[in-house]
Amino acid sequence: MKPILLQGHERSITQIKYNREGDLLFTVAKDPIVNVWYSVNGERLGTYMGHTGAVWCVDADWDTKHVLTGSADNSCRLWDCETGKQLALLKTNSAVRTCGFDFGGNIIMFSTDKQMGYQCFVSFFDLRDPSQIDNNEPYMKIPCNDSKITSAVWGPLGECIIAGHESGELNQYSAKSGEVLVNVKEHSRQINDIQLSRDMTMFVTASKDNTAKLFDSTTLEHQKTFRTERPVNSAALSPNYDHVVLGGGQEAMDVTTTSTRIGKFEARVSLCCPGWSAVAPSLLTATSWAQAILLPQLLSSWDYRFFHLAFEEEFGRVKGHFGPINSVAFHPDGKSYSSGGEDGYVRIHYFDPQYFEFEFEA
Repeated sequence: MKPILLQGHERSITQIKYNREGDLLFTVAKDPIVNVWYSVNGERLGTYMGHTGAVWCVDADWDTKHVLTGSADNSCRLWDCETGKQLALLKTNSAVRTCGFDFGGNIIMFSTDKQMGYQCFVSFFDLRDPSQIDNNEPYMKIPCNDSKITSAVWGPLGECIIAGHESGELNQYSAKSGEVLVNVKEHSRQINDIQLSRDMTMFVTASKDNTAKLFDSTTLEHQKTFRTERPVNSAALSPNYDHVVLGGGQEAMDVTTTSTRIGKFEARVSLCCPGWSAVAPSLLTATSWAQAILLPQLLSSWDYRFFHLAFEEEFGRVKGHFGPINSVAFHPDGKSYSSGGEDGYVRIHYFDPQYFEFEFEA
């Protein structure tokens, strides 16, 4: 499974997203560039230039005519996918963390961060009403006072949105009235990512509490839990098989507060720095600046983890990025998957034939 390596960003990848057909892959990072690639061979098709800060989120509509991006420059922008022309600029008071098109591509939603004295809001705009765009006035704005939204997606048929919060809560908001339809709290820490299944009946969450969990899209009923020993930054469901891929890793800022055993640092030193055997013990036990600075830089790749959806058991690992994996996505045909990491690279992995012949033994 030799990956196709895409290098189009100067900083860490924040999100990757396939369009519905899967022929295009959109990538955004902590730089102002929005890239679009051909997924079949990794050729860069173009860039969308206009943002002046880190871009946190990206989405494409049903027929890939428009692209939506949200950035730390306090703006959400609408682009023409084919020409790269900016069609709309929606200014906000704080960074735009999540964004998305509804099922029909007529309504967009985005959430803003709770920062600089401003609270978190979810805003809804109808693209069929030009006055909303021109006046920067959404038809509905939902305040989130308690905990900011860190990930959000549209629910089935565009009737609601499903939002994950910094506190670990999941809320289902009505797209018509804005009221909270369902509220659950199955995670103990921040929810980093939410991704729907192909038929939109289920979704998987990735959390800093070292788990990914499967939920029913309508009732938010908790179905399955996939456990790891480190924070999960992203999780995706296979469209063809009962498989879940997880990507994650510990942030550099958290290294000093975490046990070296939990961080799996011992194995990484022996794999990546074989000539450092005399230095390794002191590195592994230190709680000094060396642990905070050297370990995240020197200690190796993080692997993708594959779990069986029904049995909740891990059945495979693939070595990946140098540093944490920030975003993973399955191709809509299920024959490949992609990932974006803290190292600034995007990798496209095509499955070997053995993957399709594999049968899980319970």
